This record gives sequence, structure tokens and C-alpha cells, in this order.
Amino acid sequence: MKGLRVGVVGVGHIGKNHARLYAEIPSVEFAAVYDIDAPRAAAIGKKYGAAVATSLDQFSELVDAASIATPTTTHYQIGQTLLNRGKHLLIEKPITEKTKEASDLATLAAQNQLILQVGHVERFNPVLSALEARLTHPRFIEAHRLSPYPERSTDIGVILDLMIHDLEIILHLVRSPVQNIDAVGIPVLSSSEDIANARIRFENGCIANVTSSRISPERMRKIRVFQEDAYLSLDYQNQSGEIYRRIDGRITRDKVEIERQEPLKRQLTSFVECASTGREPRVSGFQATAALELAVKITELVASSA
Repeated sequence: MKGLRVGVVGVGHIGKNHARLYAEIPSVEFAAVYDIDAPRAAAIGKKYGAAVATSLDQFSELVDAASIATPTTTHYQIGQTLLNRGKHLLIEKPITEKTKEASDLATLAAQNQLILQVGHVERFNPVLSALEARLTHPRFIEAHRLSPYPERSTDIGVILDLMIHDLEIILHLVRSPVQNIDAVGIPVLSSSEDIANARIRFENGCIANVTSSRISPERMRKIRVFQEDAYLSLDYQNQSGEIYRRIDGRITRDKVEIERQEPLKRQLTSFVECASTGREPRVSGFQATAALELAVKITELVASSA
């Protein structure tokens, strides 16, 4: 028997993939979709056998848990409405546009004993599992996340669109308060920054250098971690990596074995498990709020230096 009824609010570029994958998870009933673009919602609903709600109120009656994959500016209102109606939520990143709204949603979910997971999908990339298995005390981290100019998410700058993925991961890996930040960025094709770099120093001495661009001719999703005993170079996009070690005065290089898997499918499966059992999600509302707070600080630094 299928138990949890799940649905998707917003079935555009990202949301349609949530719909596809929920329809593949045997332990749930993919019950409903809702989108202000009615023809698009109808097409996705028909394709995956889900009811098509004509309002958020109707949608909330049809589901126990839902993904919110709408523009960032709408996350707070939709999230608040569904949490108040007792629904477990997976909200695409960034959790909200404003840090207070993010904190309010995280608190509301906790008060109502509901799961609030945030879609920092790289936390479910098998590359990160390989990194965590070999991590000791990171001293220097370098992350690059580059892409061509997108057809979506142009309502926010590249820091909230792309860099926030790496910021959340770095906070997770370093686990130390931020001491200071230097940041630069410029707009090129939009009104907000399209390329940005941040250098973050943590109280434990670790330094992270993070670069994000959405005006690159190529796609890149890489992280490099330097620690006392090794240097790890990992590629999220190709799910590959290498580890360099110093052994008997020589530098050795070994391939990191990574079992390829679809991160989004792992993320949605984990969300379903958390919503069904009450287990704490890998990226909670509070963790996502911390990443948003750091991203907002960097955005403000970039704006003030413009």
C-alpha cells in the first residue's frame, strides 16, 4: 500500500523533475500538482497521473507533504500557508528571500512538529559522501560553480542562485563561526550580480574561496579541500574525484571511487523518509537559514562595493 500523499507546487524547470521522481517512488502516492500556469499543470498532472489543483487551498486538501518549486519570492507565503495546514515541506533553495522569513518558517515547522527540508541538492550528491568519508580538518577550501546565463532564477543574483549551494556545504564541512568576509561581484546581463567571489575566514583558521558565475561558456561544479594529510579534488557534475597524499616524501594520486546516483532522486527519497518517520532532514530549515544569512551578508558586501 502507498502511504504518504505527496505533491508539487510549481512544475516549471525544477518542479517537473520533482513530479517525475515522486511518480517513481513506490512508497508514496504522487497525488497533486498546482501551478498558476494551468496548461502546464494539466500537462504534468496528466503525464504522471496526479490531480491538478486549481488553488493552493484545494492542493492542500490533496496532500500530506509537498515540494515547493516556485520563484524564491513566493516561498514564504506558500510555505507558511502549507505549514499552517499541517503539511511537511521540501522547499527549493534558497529557502526564502529574507532571513527573517526563513527563520520564521523553520520555527513554525518545529512548533507544528513538521518536516521542513530545503533543496540544497548537492548534499545528496555521492561526491559529497566521498569527501566526508575522507575529511579530517579542512584548512583551505576552494569552490567553483559556473554556468551559462539561465532562463530561470534571474529574480535573484548569482550568490543566492548558485553560490548558496557551496556556502551551505562549506558551513557543514567547517562547523566554525565566520570571522570575516571579503567579497566582490558585478552585474553583466541582469540588474543583480552575475559573477561573484567571496573569501571567508572561519574562527578555527579555515579559509574558503568561493567563485560563482552564470555568464560562463561552460558548466563547472567543483570543490577542492586541502587538509594536513591530503588534498581532495572533486567534481559534482561528473561525479568524479582524486585524492593526493604525501607518502614517504612523495605526492601520490589516487582516483576516488564514486558510485553514480541522481542527487535529486536521493533528496526526494530522503524527504519522503523524513516525512514518514519524523527523522531530522539532512538540510533542515535552520541549516538553510544559516546558509541564507551568509549569502545575504555576501550579497550586501558586493552591493556596498559596487
